[in-house]
Amino acid sequence: MTYFDHNATAPLHPAARQAWLAAAEKFIANPSSPHRLGSRADAALEEARSRLATMLGCQPHEIVWTSGATEANNQVLHHFASVLPSEATVCISAIEHPSVIESAAHYFGPRVRLIPVGRDGVVDLPWLAAELEQRRPGLVAVMAANNVTGVLQPWEQIAQMCRRREVPYFCDAVQWLGRESAAGLGACDYVSGCAHKVGGPRGAGFLKCPAKREFKPLLFGGPQEEGRRAGTENVAGMLALVATLEARQGLLGEQESRRELRDRFIERLLVELPGVEIVGASQRRLWNTVAAMFPAVDCRQRWVVKLDKLGVAVSTGSACSSGKEEPSPVLLAMGRTPGEAGRVLRMSSGWETEAKDWETLLSAIKLAASELRQAVPA
Repeated sequence: MTYFDHNATAPLHPAARQAWLAAAEKFIANPSSPHRLGSRADAALEEARSRLATMLGCQPHEIVWTSGATEANNQVLHHFASVLPSEATVCISAIEHPSVIESAAHYFGPRVRLIPVGRDGVVDLPWLAAELEQRRPGLVAVMAANNVTGVLQPWEQIAQMCRRREVPYFCDAVQWLGRESAAGLGACDYVSGCAHKVGGPRGAGFLKCPAKREFKPLLFGGPQEEGRRAGTENVAGMLALVATLEARQGLLGEQESRRELRDRFIERLLVELPGVEIVGASQRRLWNTVAAMFPAVDCRQRWVVKLDKLGVAVSTGSACSSGKEEPSPVLLAMGRTPGEAGRVLRMSSGWETEAKDWETLLSAIKLAASELRQAVPA
């Protein structure tokens, strides 16, 4: 099976596997235990915290270990729901991950202000500037890179805008980390990340948050993480997370060659299959992501299903192939109709994806297109 769904989860990287196995064998104790074995596990955890902080450009005590980015994202919204005045609003980009959008809706309801995005998938900075000036929200949340389209958001500029207005800024960096440089993310007040999107283990994530400010934990029942997150830390998972991110950071010099592989695929796709539209084509995107709107076909014969049968795994912009139509909220926020959103496929590669894999993907698409055309009644 040729795998083009790295934005959903990536195969385990050798560095992550090695780090996990070594830690699971060596650091067997609970890091909160008072004996020497516990102290060794705690020291390993703190070393990993320091290494991650170095990558982000923040202080080690600003890192809180979590079970993943979904927990971290929920932690942030839970915290602000606990500390903000009852009338405070929060500004959330309309293309955030569901763990941010739905958490914000749960805690803030009608006080959520969705930051609009253009048809190109980039947040509306003038709108946000006016909101910061007129309303001064209690929180701004804009991700670094979108998981559906790969479009990069101006998170550095947003961080500066929020800093000038003394408004906390939260950046979901899940898709950014391991594909773009982590340097500078520490300047954001809150940053979430996880391991499994770039080859680390599932169940390992983190939240960067200001250490000197009040923080309302989501989980209670223990003093771990300086009282910010109860529960025994996943030592092996966190060491594997950091090892994976360090390995990926070492590959950043190869970004351009990886981007060229993607762009050559796009060029040939547009020639071989007229009518395809690349979503967000005018904007900077992750080098590994292609979101393409394909020609309309009968929903029961979805592109993603055909490609799966041809040995290529991609992702779809809606749940149509599972028997129900649920267009991607990201694509709807970008002004696509439900019908258009249902025709978008996301193809996301990894660092190990080679030219021959892109060739296999293109050949499968061409064959699927031929079969689908033959299946459509005259």
